[in-house]
Amino acid sequence: MSQVKFDNEQGRVDRNSAGVEINPFDLNAIETAVQIKEISNSHITTISMGPLSAESSLKDALARGADEAILLSDSIFSGSDTLATSCILAAAIRKLGEYDLIICGEKTVDGDTGQVGPEIAEHLGIPHVSYVSAIKAISPKLVVSYEMNNTRYTIESGFPVLITVTKDINTPRLPAFSDKMKARRTDIQSWVSADLVPYITPDRTGVQGSPTRVYKVTVPSEDERKSRIFRDSLEDAVKEVATIIENQVQTE
Repeated sequence: MSQVKFDNEQGRVDRNSAGVEINPFDLNAIETAVQIKEISNSHITTISMGPLSAESSLKDALARGADEAILLSDSIFSGSDTLATSCILAAAIRKLGEYDLIICGEKTVDGDTGQVGPEIAEHLGIPHVSYVSAIKAISPKLVVSYEMNNTRYTIESGFPVLITVTKDINTPRLPAFSDKMKARRTDIQSWVSADLVPYITPDRTGVQGSPTRVYKVTVPSEDERKSRIFRDSLEDAVKEVATIIENQVQTE
């Protein structure tokens, strides 16, 4: 948290102030796509929105089994909240054309909202299922399990459909060294806002397309545990401990 800066003027977290790496839940999404590819005739396209340094994350996705990668990087995208981010990603998906299944991580570890995936589905006008922990079938329909309020549900959907997956769906495999080297030599497509016309307009992106404002970011302080050694009689120690507990209850 100490590495991430906050832009008070725009009410935004400056994500460029920290390093770039794949969101852990997105690793589960990539692994899910690769497992589907291993049993079907599938083509995996990974899309990420971020600074040019995010190319390293996309190359990691290629090393893990993706077929192509697209980076959405433009200065006007900066400061996008979940709504603007989902609009931009949905525009890129429309530009790509036909698709069957969109897989997103459950949430990001920085924002922790879980909103982008479902919002993409709403922009595209397709059904979605969140918090998927298992895929039961992928043909002729998609059958998945998800958990909500300590209850497991099974749901069936036609295509196209979007799902967000949890960490319980799989354990992401590490890419082989040869795949890493191959990914390093692979070019990453880079799209700017002009490439997404007519699927989105500038007023739907960046700060101007983001109704969310963060006014303050605080880090909760961690109280240090205090210890006390009683060397008096057991009776006196019990009385003092009882007094301490009583005072604590009164202050709460």
